[in-house]
Amino acid sequence: MSNNNRREPSVAIIGAGMTGILAAIKLREAGINDLTILEKADELGGTWRENTYPGVACDVPAHMYTYSFRGNPEWSNRFARGNEIQTYFRQVAEEFGVAGQIRFGEALERSHYVDGKWQLHTSKGNDFSVDFVVAATGILHHPVYPDIKGLDSFQGDMWHTARWNHDVDLAGKRVGIIGTGSTACQVIGDIAEQCGDLTIFQRTPQWIVKVADKDYSETDKASLRGQQGKLTALSKRYAFAMRNTFSAGVTGKKLPLALMSWMAKRNLRKSVRDPALREKLTPDYPVGCKRLIINSTFYDAVQRDNVSLETTGIERITDRGVVTVDGETHELDVLILATGFSPFEFMRPMELKGRNGVDIEDVWGRKVQAYRSVCIPGFPNFFLMLGPNTPIGNYSVIAMSEVQTDYVLKLIEQWRAGTLDEVEATPEAKQRYNDYLKAGMGKTVWVRGCQSWYLDADGDPAMWPYSWNQWVRELEQPDLKDFRPAA
Repeated sequence: MSNNNRREPSVAIIGAGMTGILAAIKLREAGINDLTILEKADELGGTWRENTYPGVACDVPAHMYTYSFRGNPEWSNRFARGNEIQTYFRQVAEEFGVAGQIRFGEALERSHYVDGKWQLHTSKGNDFSVDFVVAATGILHHPVYPDIKGLDSFQGDMWHTARWNHDVDLAGKRVGIIGTGSTACQVIGDIAEQCGDLTIFQRTPQWIVKVADKDYSETDKASLRGQQGKLTALSKRYAFAMRNTFSAGVTGKKLPLALMSWMAKRNLRKSVRDPALREKLTPDYPVGCKRLIINSTFYDAVQRDNVSLETTGIERITDRGVVTVDGETHELDVLILATGFSPFEFMRPMELKGRNGVDIEDVWGRKVQAYRSVCIPGFPNFFLMLGPNTPIGNYSVIAMSEVQTDYVLKLIEQWRAGTLDEVEATPEAKQRYNDYLKAGMGKTVWVRGCQSWYLDADGDPAMWPYSWNQWVRELEQPDLKDFRPAA
């Protein structure tokens, strides 16, 4: 097809978080300007808009947690705080002309593929059609509330960490927090000193690695301003370290895994003085089986005189507090739910129907799978960003999105050139890909007996079991044999 006959696509981007902003920038750079960006909230930012709890920070080094084409010299800490990350994404969206294109407060409710087009219906009653849909809806954005009897009966203040109530002053109050994952560790480290009493309800202890934070001075920042080359080099150094320690360890490399295990166990041994408390905080599963927590404040906080660690199971919640299975009532003024997110919702609750009316709820009724994490057979010209088996873990999600966005752009280019009438992976290609994933899981640390949000209902990790470099290589060029050929 000649350049004069190239098709110019219309694209809807769903979500204006980190990936949605990136997709908009890259599509425009590729000369695709017919873009509609829908954002359900009244502000961009995704995860960093939603999570404003005390202590919120990224557990990936800040200079690695930026777009490759636009570093940030203004980070105040090695592990950036949530408000600075949100500011960074807002600045990038404005600098690249994306912010003004976003339709805020408008969620995509229905997306149906009819006669080669996606027919969309939004929460504001608007209907329109596009050639492609890019679902940049994120991963951890549907809060999970614990299934505990009497949860709604509590008469004090109660909220999920992703819905933090900043109007409540915790000073001097009896506070309980359910959960000890990465969010809980950040919250506990920040609020322990101000609470009157803080009770931590722990179901499962976590392995924690302490990586020193660092404050960046004005001199540090000034040395990086206007120096994209320096920022890129700094990002690459951190990425190299993360790939060859945490990422390599969880996917089966023995030496990095041994190093991770040594670091976590040494941190616990050196940080917690009381043997009884240390035993309560010692997991019974291998390091890395659950997401490894990088934190330097939790162990200090849990040893404060006003903090208690409760490992007895919760029986029910009453109007006054939490009752554990031993019959003890823990009276509270505030109850905080650090109970995480549902990781397999992706674009839901959107109603998504593909070719011939096939419903995503039927396709994913038992198993959430995709081809290369991005394409779902039966749903042509639909791209799921950060989908199942993206190498989510202790690494930069921005880097993952950049790899996937480049891959998506190459697929759209095949459509523009007429090589593909529709961009749709075949069911056979999806099955081969998921068989390949399953074959690699046996050597990973995720299948060593613990329960975590990494695992689906069958106990299969929705992760990438091979190296980061292998993942990048495999998404470098689309294999057109895996897609429906042009008619």
